[in-house]
Amino acid sequence: MTKTRTIKSKSKTKHPLLKKITNIATKVFLYFLLVSVLWVIALRFINPPITLLMVLRNIERKADGKSFKTEKKWVKFEDMSDNMKRAAVSAEDQLFLKHIGFDFKAIEKAFAANAKNKNKVKGGSTISQQTAKNVFLWPGRSWIRKGFEAYFTLLIEIFWSKERILEVYLNVIEMGDGIYGAEAAAQEYYGKSCTKLSKRQAALIASCFPNPRRWTPKNATPYIRHRQYLILKNMRRLGPLDF
Repeated sequence: MTKTRTIKSKSKTKHPLLKKITNIATKVFLYFLLVSVLWVIALRFINPPITLLMVLRNIERKADGKSFKTEKKWVKFEDMSDNMKRAAVSAEDQLFLKHIGFDFKAIEKAFAANAKNKNKVKGGSTISQQTAKNVFLWPGRSWIRKGFEAYFTLLIEIFWSKERILEVYLNVIEMGDGIYGAEAAAQEYYGKSCTKLSKRQAALIASCFPNPRRWTPKNATPYIRHRQYLILKNMRRLGPLDF
């Protein structure tokens, strides 16, 4: 009898603790959902002033003995050169207007390619995924970050328009050392506004998107020139961007 009572008393003491932990976890989860949804809705109307990537890059610069550098200037979607919009879609996500945030065929191909060659990582992210990562998250390739990326991708696809996604993407994407957005890139590489970029100029900027800290339109390698050629080819095939 004594042993039975002891076991019962232990189970009774454990149960309230488990219940308390469950309640706390549920509240944290619900608060996260509420805050994240409100955050996404707010940034549909408010231009993000800074991103975590910009902060981290400046910390890296300071650690290297360099000064802080964040060159960026917001340009409205309707004012941005159509060439820049088409170059970005042609380079990064040709099904941008058709999918709901994910290109599952591209993800499948990237997964298969990475399984064959683990030294060379190939991405299958859409513009929506990259926007979610750039605005709401930190850089990295962990499964946890990928999970958050998928979640925020769904949110911006639900609460933002395609125009807003592309507008934010082209205004916050890293385009060089301390250079963010199409306007800063156009000024840095061509001395003009992104509202006046030619097809070739826009395609050359877009060709550097995958690795903007290594590749630059100022010193384009044969590989980058080939990417520019392919992007120009895709721009001709793409047709009008019917938002």
